Amino acid sequence: MAQESLTTPWLSVIVPVVNEAATIQSCLTALSTLRDRGVEIVVVDGGSDDDTVALARPLADRVLVSVRGRARQMNHGGRESRGDGLVFVHADTRLPDRADRLIDTALKGAACWGRFDVEIERGFVLAGLVGWSMNRRSRLTGIATGDQAIFMTREAFELVGGFPDQPLMEDIEISRRLRRLSAPACLAPRVTTSARRWQQHGPLRTIVTMWWLRLRYWCGVSPWTLAGEYTDVR
Repeated sequence: MAQESLTTPWLSVIVPVVNEAATIQSCLTALSTLRDRGVEIVVVDGGSDDDTVALARPLADRVLVSVRGRARQMNHGGRESRGDGLVFVHADTRLPDRADRLIDTALKGAACWGRFDVEIERGFVLAGLVGWSMNRRSRLTGIATGDQAIFMTREAFELVGGFPDQPLMEDIEISRRLRRLSAPACLAPRVTTSARRWQQHGPLRTIVTMWWLRLRYWCGVSPWTLAGEYTDVR
């Protein structure tokens, strides 16, 4: 693990992982430019039984261990990190160039949180359309998904109590809470996210399933009920 800098970073990147040995090195290598500029990189492992932790240690400032669950892992990372700004990044998502500067500019404006537009790797025919619809829906509703690399000030993170401790839709719920503080900064530069989920379950099935889950969540169905019915949508 890298020696902790005496200088407090202004931004921390939080990466929640479970069994990401195949992707963690490429993920953290892609973040190395930010790290060189003083951004703190924090990996939060949820109990991997592969080489994720060992592979992450040389490439991150801190590797933490948490109870499994994406929301719990992100909260642990957010609370243990040192930056005044926080950005939460999935292991299969790549930030755009100069992401730290884009976030800095956004958070110096009226918004205390935001997200990037997303582009899905061209792993299936509808990838472009799905990415466009996600970005469009997010701009219209002010709701962000984890694939869009949600960022916020530490103050906003603390005011809303972090991510809700629930097994599904934690990104939707924290967006709802953050909207009470400010409208999101919707940044046009795109993060790139893997098409593996769409390829694994099939694009049409994944689209229909996610829309159906979100609709039912908006109608008040418990996230625990939804997670019990479909546990591998992410």
